[in-house]
Amino acid sequence: MTDAAKFPLLETIAGPADLRRLERKQLPQLARELRTFLIDSVSKTGGHLSSNLGTVELTIALHAVFKTPDDRLVWDVGHQCYAHKVLTGRREGMSTLRMHGGVSGFPKRCESPYDTFGVGHSSTSISAALGMALAAKHKGEDRKAIAVIGDGAMSAGMAFEAMNNAGVGDADMLVILNDNEMSISPPVGALNNILTRLTSSKTYNVAREAGRHMLGFAPPLLELARRAEEHVKGMIAPGTLFEEFGFHYYGPIDGHDLDALIPTLENLKKLKGPKFLHVITKKGQGYKLAEADPILYHGVGKFAACDGIKAGKAGKLTYTQVFGDWLCDMAKADSRLVGITPAMREGSGMVRFSEEHAERYFDVGIAEQHAVTFAAGLACEGLKPVVAIYSTFLQRAYDQLIHDVALQNLPVVFAVDRGGLVGADGPTHHGTFDLSYVTCIPNMVVMTPADEAECRQMLSTAYRLDCPTLVRYPRGGGTGTIPSTQLDTLPVGKGEIRRRGKSVALLAFGSLVPAAVAAGEELDATVANMRFVKPLDAELIVELAGNHSLLVSIEENAVIGGAGSEIERVLAEHGLNVPVLRLGLPDRFIDHGEQGQLLAELGLDQAGIVQSVRARLNPQ
Repeated sequence: MTDAAKFPLLETIAGPADLRRLERKQLPQLARELRTFLIDSVSKTGGHLSSNLGTVELTIALHAVFKTPDDRLVWDVGHQCYAHKVLTGRREGMSTLRMHGGVSGFPKRCESPYDTFGVGHSSTSISAALGMALAAKHKGEDRKAIAVIGDGAMSAGMAFEAMNNAGVGDADMLVILNDNEMSISPPVGALNNILTRLTSSKTYNVAREAGRHMLGFAPPLLELARRAEEHVKGMIAPGTLFEEFGFHYYGPIDGHDLDALIPTLENLKKLKGPKFLHVITKKGQGYKLAEADPILYHGVGKFAACDGIKAGKAGKLTYTQVFGDWLCDMAKADSRLVGITPAMREGSGMVRFSEEHAERYFDVGIAEQHAVTFAAGLACEGLKPVVAIYSTFLQRAYDQLIHDVALQNLPVVFAVDRGGLVGADGPTHHGTFDLSYVTCIPNMVVMTPADEAECRQMLSTAYRLDCPTLVRYPRGGGTGTIPSTQLDTLPVGKGEIRRRGKSVALLAFGSLVPAAVAAGEELDATVANMRFVKPLDAELIVELAGNHSLLVSIEENAVIGGAGSEIERVLAEHGLNVPVLRLGLPDRFIDHGEQGQLLAELGLDQAGIVQSVRARLNPQ
């Protein structure tokens, strides 16, 4: 239960209706309590912290002004939705945040009616809110649609596609830009707050529309007035671009000042048509440690709230670190190498590379489609691009992968992190489909390392091939194998036998090779580390089919269309009728939870593999 003595106001909020009954003067206290609660809660569970601390006042203001959930509030990505979850009846559930069976770290429609749209990937909010706004118009319903999008998410083309559509569609919606970088914004303060409240008021907008109507009889004067208005607004706010999309731009405004936020939102609620409010916030607001290092406190594990995150002992080398070290070493060896990331420098292990080879490092923002085609353009001119990207985000650039890279057979290396189950971030971030959707593309070479040393070898192998290549590795650490400092390669399309056994052959891919080896010991089975998903080692498959009565494919990928299907295809092409037991991820979206726990639940740990094989050999 929440500590009533520590959170006297927050304890009374079971939903936004309770919030709307509070007096305005009580809201700053509520914000302080909510911020303290978030720090305490996330320190115990882990999760996204600095971005959530930055949107406390904005969240309170939105639920105070708009009649949620009837008014549709759509959060982008969802990194900033924790305060929203607390205020919409999930305060007690926050103790289970991102745990198996607990509260999701992202908005999730089946979790609450206040989560109007499920998110996890960026830049979808404006499109979704536009759909909701036009649906309300079509159905004759009087409700509002509000999209809250961060400045990083605004870099994606999808956001601008939606704005372009919204402007011409004259949708009654509000887009709120949560700008927490201040890189494109002028100083904020009382003057900007006053100007925004003035320009969002009914009086100002009635006068503006009346003026447009009168000047409409004299088009040259109307154009002159429009240009004058844009010139004046351009001097105090960077809103001309959004006005050109057909939005009425307001701001920037202090996103931590409830006395500015609430009146402005109340004014905007009364206005029709597409509106754009520019709000300035600070990541980590109210927690000095997070304010000082918002990147460190963006996604955190458990920590002592009073002391902050402490540097711990170095654990096992992660696959991400293996990639980062390899990238720097290969860059020293070959001046043609360039590294590309779609806004995931830290997550993809590219910090050191960005510092040592700044002229060859490209962060293109949250723009996965552009990242892939940009890499294709670089490859056309003889450079060797390496695209570091999460599996779940590569999905967003699938057409570019096929059309711009593979079709032209360009030598682009895709270093795909977070392949398989990622844990607490759940179904929006699991990399469960990549082997299925990449292996079917002509010209692609696809590799899955069994350990850290093999990961480095595969990256070197991929780099030296003159075709599109993909190395797919999991989140976190592997077996603890220390990679060589050399840039050694592997023979393409060749697997290896890790263990010789009888009757059953386990053909394992990547992250599940260690579990397969352990299961092989228990079953006295042969274990093959297949290494390559494409091209498959057909010679090894045929050999194993010739002296085993059952082949078992094991992969941390969707079992439909995965590596196991390709093994069956090879057998069919060689006229071999050996049964294949395909073990992989089932045909459903897998919820959030600890990685090992999820693998065990899905039967992809040692015990699960053994049980599945024995059930196949001895059916009841």
